[in-house]
Amino acid sequence: MSLEVVEFLKEKNLMEIEVSSGTSSRNRLDHLKKEGSEETHLRNLELESSDDVPGSNYQFRSMNALEILRESVRILRYNSSGFMIITALLISPVAAVLLSNVLVNRSIVKRLTVRLLLVAKSSGLPLRPFVKQSCQHFAEMIVSSVMCFPLYITLSLLSKAAVVYTVDCSYSRKKFDATKFYVIIAKIWRRLVSTYVWVCMLIVGCVTLFFVLLDVVCSAFAVIGFSPDLIVYAAMMAGLVFSVIFANAIIICNIAIVISVLEDVSGPQAMLRSSVLIKGQTQVGLLIFLGSTIGMAFIEGLFEHRVKTLSYGDGSSRIWEGPLLVIMYSFVVLIDSMMSAVFYFSCRSSNMEALDGEGHSILETMAVSAERMVIH
Repeated sequence: MSLEVVEFLKEKNLMEIEVSSGTSSRNRLDHLKKEGSEETHLRNLELESSDDVPGSNYQFRSMNALEILRESVRILRYNSSGFMIITALLISPVAAVLLSNVLVNRSIVKRLTVRLLLVAKSSGLPLRPFVKQSCQHFAEMIVSSVMCFPLYITLSLLSKAAVVYTVDCSYSRKKFDATKFYVIIAKIWRRLVSTYVWVCMLIVGCVTLFFVLLDVVCSAFAVIGFSPDLIVYAAMMAGLVFSVIFANAIIICNIAIVISVLEDVSGPQAMLRSSVLIKGQTQVGLLIFLGSTIGMAFIEGLFEHRVKTLSYGDGSSRIWEGPLLVIMYSFVVLIDSMMSAVFYFSCRSSNMEALDGEGHSILETMAVSAERMVIH
């Protein structure tokens, strides 16, 4: 009897040991699973945050227009304070002057419009409402460009350089630093202005060539004996062809400005470098230009009809609509400049050019070397 009791107690103890060991092993497994899930969750959070922040390990690749827009928005979120400072101090004043046409003399615009109409009539174009509106629009654009040129070559050019600097800093996981930007802009300002002057010369040359060719084509059609309607259609077709050529020229000019900031080239060399760099990516550049142009034209039209022209109400809404449209226009200009900078990096990667293995910013390196020179 005692032996049976002893054996029973032994079996009971063995069962309790097995149960306790199984429970402890289960607890250890649950604990390990919990730790593993926490580590996985933290790793996922790190990956999500790294996706939103362009870092030093960012892999550049060829992107389409929509991907460039998304990349620009991602960069804007990362360095939002720097971009807001650039918009408020450099872009918005130029946008306000440009939209309001406060520097444009209406009498000069009228005289230039009359001269353009005389040239159009002498070339055989009938003075239809479309032709008159086109001449007036060209006259306003020419006068506005001439009168706002001091703003373009100072604040506007400075804003483009600041946007490129901030995008470059974002790819190096750094924030906008006004002090470093001042050091950098002091070193690159001369080559930046040189490139901008060449850009202006190219744009003026394209517009002048277009007017000369348009006059020649319309005069030839009039001499041959075509009807006025056919001459208008021929002029419209010439305008469409010129628009495509002009858009390509603007893309080259925008990338040339970015190149002048990031690389040690300027003037014609920067424009040549730009034309080589965007080869094979022209369609993407055209889509970027088209989107930016449509956005700016839309806001300009709204400002014209809702702020400058009193077509409804007592005009009290101008108090808030005017500043709101200026902010919207400034934001479109900011996104356009950011997309040009991102487009540069995309084109550079598609041409199989290594950016910098360690991810250091070109401009940051320049700022460090400049600061060392000042210290010594």
